[in-house]
Amino acid sequence: MPERDDIDPADGRPESEEQRADRNWNDILQELRVTQTGTQLISGFLLAIAFQQRFASLAPFQVGFYLVLLMLAAGCTALGLAPVALHRQLFRHHEKAQTVSIADRLLRITIGLVALLTSGVVFFVFDVTLGLVAALVAGTAILVVLVLLLLVFPASVLSRLRRHSA
Repeated sequence: MPERDDIDPADGRPESEEQRADRNWNDILQELRVTQTGTQLISGFLLAIAFQQRFASLAPFQVGFYLVLLMLAAGCTALGLAPVALHRQLFRHHEKAQTVSIADRLLRITIGLVALLTSGVVFFVFDVTLGLVAALVAGTAILVVLVLLLLVFPASVLSRLRRHSA
């Protein structure tokens, strides 16, 4: 079997650019599956709310906030589907590396919007059940946790890895 040029000889993976793009695409698909499952669960929860008897008693602010959350959930779903649609369009056009690059950006945006959606849902539920003050505390708390877990933590791990490899 002929030797292949490695894209990054230091990572221990002797693979071509095409093989690396295929592997990266598969990684993105797994991440999209996790994101889409969470988004679908939240969307289902939000859709069910409108058909509950108590929905009619919500304050106008709560109804408006609910509708914003519903649109955000739909946007997260659309963004999560966009990489798949892109792949379908570019399929067999030898643009896997470009597809991976665009899908990476779309997935990063989706993760941010899912964090907003999640904290918004927490805010909404606390507002309806306990009131505005509890909603502000709970929504802000979960948003801070999500920012720490989804942005700060990965960035600090990457920073540590770069310091240790230098």
